[in-house]
Amino acid sequence: MIIVSKSDYILYRECKKNVWLKKHRPDIYNKSGLSEFEKSIIETGNEVELLARKLFPAGILIEGRGGEAQELTQQYLVAMAGTGLPRAKALAMTEKGLVLFQPVFVRNGFMAAVDILEYDEKTGGYNIYEVKATNEIKEKKHFYDLAFQVNLLRKCGVKVTGIKLLHLNPDYVRKGELDLKNMFTIEDVTEGVEKLADEVNAEMDAALEYLSRETEPAGHCCCINKSRNNHCQTFSYSNPDVPEYSIHDIARIGSSKKKLQQLIDANIFKLEEIPEEMEFSEIQKNQIDAHIQDRIIMVKELIAKELEGLVFPLYFLDYETCPAAVPRFDGYSPYQQIPFQYSLHKLMSLDEKLEHFDYLHIKSDDPSRALAEKLQKDIGDKGTIIVWNKKFECKRNEEIGERLPEFKIFMDSVNHRIYDLMDVFSKQYYVHKHFKGSTSIKYVLPVLAPELTYKNLNIQEGGTASQSWDKIALSAIPKEEKDKIAKDLLDYCERDTFAMYAIWRELYKILEK
Repeated sequence: MIIVSKSDYILYRECKKNVWLKKHRPDIYNKSGLSEFEKSIIETGNEVELLARKLFPAGILIEGRGGEAQELTQQYLVAMAGTGLPRAKALAMTEKGLVLFQPVFVRNGFMAAVDILEYDEKTGGYNIYEVKATNEIKEKKHFYDLAFQVNLLRKCGVKVTGIKLLHLNPDYVRKGELDLKNMFTIEDVTEGVEKLADEVNAEMDAALEYLSRETEPAGHCCCINKSRNNHCQTFSYSNPDVPEYSIHDIARIGSSKKKLQQLIDANIFKLEEIPEEMEFSEIQKNQIDAHIQDRIIMVKELIAKELEGLVFPLYFLDYETCPAAVPRFDGYSPYQQIPFQYSLHKLMSLDEKLEHFDYLHIKSDDPSRALAEKLQKDIGDKGTIIVWNKKFECKRNEEIGERLPEFKIFMDSVNHRIYDLMDVFSKQYYVHKHFKGSTSIKYVLPVLAPELTYKNLNIQEGGTASQSWDKIALSAIPKEEKDKIAKDLLDYCERDTFAMYAIWRELYKILEK
């Protein structure tokens, strides 16, 4: 018999066929495995939930999901309500309080483990709490998640009188020990969730019927109507006629749903098949034309204008950061980035040799001060500082200045000198078909400096870098392993700034021709 869990239902709402494959063809669903990003989300969720439980110190944890956990849940519910058991036994079971963590409910093909269930003596009912490791409520997802649980509990005969979301408070700033009451926000969402109860009940039945089918659903999955970033993990299996680079990769096509739907209805997935008369934004049209016509779109005079404003010495700067959900140090808020590393390439003039400086914080304390002190030594007070994605780097500098007022003037001066090399590509002064509509340095570099690559590095993207720093800064690992990870981090960040230099150099050469 198929059991539809809370997570199954949320996946069903996103892509029905994807969750059918999860249930019936796990070999396909699990083929790609969890990405490092997905693993980090799970770890973050677990960390936040463990802290949230501390707001209910008398709570009792139900471990497992099987029959024993389900039976224990029912015993505690009876005891909490003070009915059906001898008073002495009831008091013994509830001496820790009237709160359960992860109680398990199963009924009519549905299952859910509730994050926090609290008995309310005033109403004789229960408050259900959903813990989310986010800074805000996302009604389209969180409310449906809760409505599923509420419906199931009511099917099990549990009286739910209060429905609440417990999430991180973005305005909380750590000072000393964690203040959990201020770090978390509890919002009563009873009214909003109750309005969805009937709709979700009908969807639950539809999901159970759909997922119980033995025959695989035919045709495309519903992600065919979404942009690439919103595709499910089994998209390529369910949509074999969609090429790896398709209409779904057109820049901002997710904001042009009618246009995307029009192409899909016409069974057009390849960029080469797009009708010439179809209207697109200039950015989209340039991307499509560069691919179809196999030509480079280059506006040399505008590239020249961008580069002419750069002043030697040139500094190529990149930070690596860690977005900790739970603030680790004073002055940080939930998910505020911790800058733990930088790479800096310096070029005094066209005739001078490129110099490299870097910093990696390997201790477990806040890196801000040590990083700022080293950067102040490595970077002069004149010259242009070149980055990729100016908003990110400038924001980190602002935050360091806020946490460390003595560095505010320096950080402000750095920001005033920053130039975003990505502008050349985001403004579409240079468009190449292999950019595939992206302005990421990972797409631009292979075109302008094909001799450079990230593929020969042990760390190849920022998410892995962040997790690797976590490992050396927070874990007790052997020195040999720590040194290896540190070297991998230094190699990765150095590649980012050298990549910027290589791209700038190639643009400069193009203008000289």
